[in-house]
Amino acid sequence: MFYTTVLFDIDHTLLDFEATERIAFRRLLKQQDLQWTPEREARYKTLNQALWKALERGEVTREEVIHSRFETFFAEEGRTVDGREVDETYRGYLAQGTELIPGATELLEQLAGNVTMYVVTNGISKTQRARLEGAELTDFFEGIFVSEETGFQKPMAGFFNHVFARIPQFDPARTIIVGDSLSADIAGGNQAGIATCWFNPEGKSATDIKPTFTITSLAELPAVLENAAVLQQ
Repeated sequence: MFYTTVLFDIDHTLLDFEATERIAFRRLLKQQDLQWTPEREARYKTLNQALWKALERGEVTREEVIHSRFETFFAEEGRTVDGREVDETYRGYLAQGTELIPGATELLEQLAGNVTMYVVTNGISKTQRARLEGAELTDFFEGIFVSEETGFQKPMAGFFNHVFARIPQFDPARTIIVGDSLSADIAGGNQAGIATCWFNPEGKSATDIKPTFTITSLAELPAVLENAAVLQQ
């Protein structure tokens, strides 16, 4: 393998966060005696994604994201809730989400022993670690780095510096990050001076953020890792 250290994002890359989020949100609405509708789910997702993007830009804190999202959502429903309490309930549901992206386990089994793998993820540590454990993925990784624990959010330089300092014999030229987010994974990796691989199963158009490689299925990744000189764009 040309790339010997692989940093994996997990949501939308190895774990199917869309499925996990959908199930958790519906369970939360039921717990709050509120009927699920497509409009309510879409409104929550828009609100939640906007807050996490603001966090990536350093405009809000993580505490503000996780404690304000449900206060705002339920306020629009005419209800007053304790945002911290409701979010804790919701994250308990999220932590039970172990739905996998097709081919994720098979990919990690194929790579095990050939490369060293780490998790690099934004989110809440307890939730992310519980999902990896429930999906039986934890043992594939030499280390798990969650933004809440590092004190920094992808794509911040501080996050990548934290990770690099904790990888033995770290070699940036032989390291690659794999993830679905141009703004977090690809921009962060580009700025940190490592190769980037955009997991883009929906065939979205790239922005001004340019990945080193693009794949549309996880099965394509081993060829990228092995034949980088040939495949590099």
